[in-house]
Amino acid sequence: MERFEVQTRDGVCPVWLHKPAGGGSWPAVILYMDGPGIRPAVHRIADKLAQAGYVVVLPDLFYRSGAYDPVDPKVTFVDPALKAAHREKYMAPATPRAVMSDTEALLAFMDGRPEIRKGAIGVVGYCMGGRLALVAAATFPDRITAAASYHGGGLATDAPSSPHLMADRMKARIYVAGAIEDANFDDAMKERLAAALQAAGVDHMVETYPARHGWVPDDTPVHNPAEAEHHWRTLTALFADTLGKDASA
Repeated sequence: MERFEVQTRDGVCPVWLHKPAGGGSWPAVILYMDGPGIRPAVHRIADKLAQAGYVVVLPDLFYRSGAYDPVDPKVTFVDPALKAAHREKYMAPATPRAVMSDTEALLAFMDGRPEIRKGAIGVVGYCMGGRLALVAAATFPDRITAAASYHGGGLATDAPSSPHLMADRMKARIYVAGAIEDANFDDAMKERLAAALQAAGVDHMVETYPARHGWVPDDTPVHNPAEAEHHWRTLTALFADTLGKDASA
C-alpha cells in the first residue's frame, strides 16, 4: 500500500494505492468508501481486491473537512448525536458533484501510474460510495466499464443527482446489491432503479441480499460474514468479466 496526495479543485486529497504482488501492470478500480470513512476495515477491502489482481485506488473523500481519526462504526453510528455530527461535518461536503470533480483528478493521476494498465477501469462503492459509483459510471462513461454498488442509498430518489436519472448516460455493466433491511433502498427504489436501467438499455443486475445496511465492512455492527463473501463472489466475477486481471509486463 502506498499513499499519495492528489491535487483537486478543492484541495489535496489523500489517495492510497493497493497493488497486487509482483511487477507489471494491472487493470484499475476506484473504491469509493462508505460513510464512516477511511479506516482499517476499508483498507482490508481494498487489499483483498488487490490480491484478486487489480490496482485499487482509494481516495479519502472527506479531505475537505480536515484530518480525522479513524471512526469506529460501532460507536459513532449507533449514537444519534455522534452520527448526526459526523454526517454534517464529513459526509455532507462529499456531494456527488464534488466527488466527480475529485474523480476527474484521480483519473488524471491514474493515467500517469506505470502499474495501472491503460484502458477502461472499474468502480465499486459501499453505502454513500455505492451511489457515487453509479454517478461516476454516468459521468465518465468512456472510462468506466463496470460499476458495483453495495448497500448503497439514494439510488432512485427525486433528487436531481439520483443515479437512476442518469441511466441513459451509462455504458458500464452495472451491479447493485441492496440490503433486505434498508430504508435508504427499499423495494420501491429497487424497482425504480431497475426500470430506469432497463429502459436505458444498460447491462445490469439489481438484487437484494438477506442482510442489513452496511453488511460488508468487517467493523460494522451489522457485518454479515456469509453475505460479505457473497459480495466478493459477485464483485470479482464482475471485474473478471469486464476488466480481466492478468498482469502484463
